[in-house]
Amino acid sequence: MKYRKITAIVRRDVCEEVQAQLQTLGVAGFSLTQVKGYGEYADLYNEGGLTCHARLEIFTEAERAVSVVDTVMAAAHVGLAGDGIVAVLPVESLYRIRTRAPVATD
Repeated sequence: MKYRKITAIVRRDVCEEVQAQLQTLGVAGFSLTQVKGYGEYADLYNEGGLTCHARLEIFTEAERAVSVVDTVMAAAHVGLAGDGIVAVLPVESLYRIRTRAPVATD
């Protein structure tokens, strides 16, 4: 089975909605990290223009990637600059640390 890594940078205030929608979709797990940065939107009131966002990282089967991305974008969309971005990358290898074995792949 092929996997994809989905990384999404979203507003912190939409995290609970994104989490709820991912759980409804049946996503088995994800990581959430608080991050600072700037891109399309810079906070001119803070030194360096940095804004606080959240980064979600999700590993999922390749055939589910589009539905996960659609779910994240629908839950995180506010319609303003600074809504965030989503990136999808192929995963070459995926291992489970507990068992020291690769996760089933094709």
